[in-house]
Amino acid sequence: MQPDSPVRVVETRAALRAAVAELRADGAEIGFVPTMGALHEGHLSLVRIAKERGARAVASIFVNPAQFAAHEDLDNYPRTLPGDLAALADLGCDLVYVPSAVEMYPEGFATSVAMRGVAAGLESEARPHFFGGVATVVLKLLNQVRPDFAVFGEKDYQQLLVVRQLVRDFDLGIEIVGGPTAREADGLAMSSRNVKLSPEGRDVAGKINGVLAFMVERLEAGESVESALAFAVDALSMAGVDAIDYVEVRCAETLEPLDPGPLDREARVLAAVRVGGVRLIDNMGATPAE
Repeated sequence: MQPDSPVRVVETRAALRAAVAELRADGAEIGFVPTMGALHEGHLSLVRIAKERGARAVASIFVNPAQFAAHEDLDNYPRTLPGDLAALADLGCDLVYVPSAVEMYPEGFATSVAMRGVAAGLESEARPHFFGGVATVVLKLLNQVRPDFAVFGEKDYQQLLVVRQLVRDFDLGIEIVGGPTAREADGLAMSSRNVKLSPEGRDVAGKINGVLAFMVERLEAGESVESALAFAVDALSMAGVDAIDYVEVRCAETLEPLDPGPLDREARVLAAVRVGGVRLIDNMGATPAE
């Protein structure tokens, strides 16, 4: 338990269900924001969206082991629960669900979700296990909380589309709301991983969004996808990134690759790069030239 918490905290499914029922007692909607903690302004902006819609805001904090491969940084993932709870309390968050790994994956747990469609490629190339782990825990959390809507950040754009597909495919009847990417003063997309950047790496990382923004300008001016991609690869390399996992222009709705010519539909520019050993992702929307 969290006896000194500044916000109401529950740790079991039974306590969660009871608390959510209380929040619904006056007819209020439930808006849900799932997180892995180490909260920054990007996470908090999603809670604000739920509150601005007049809903009771329920957040979860759970570092999901199912989405980490054996070689990844599960043990080193930042855990800042007291500060997270204080930040959520300041926003007027109504309830925080903080389950243990045993609560989420009890002994004998043997089911997982396999994702295709929008989960194929991009992030799955570097982390083939990732979206199966995400889909499994999100499905469990949505079933446990049973919200009217849930808010996910557009910074993880492929994940947002994966969750929308999951909700459609399982007929959950939950609205999935995309929250705009929160950015630092220089435009770097906010991420819990940013704290791992060295001062030199932070300078390089701050240039990523500028490259993507200029790429979007070129696409929206009618430049071909092929040319804009070539520009982006050169510009990111010149900016000093250590490696480019991908930089792509995809259909905004399906993430299908686009023809090499000018845009013919709403698109998304997506990139994953490595700076000083830290993997960073970002994305922006692009509209065809009129």
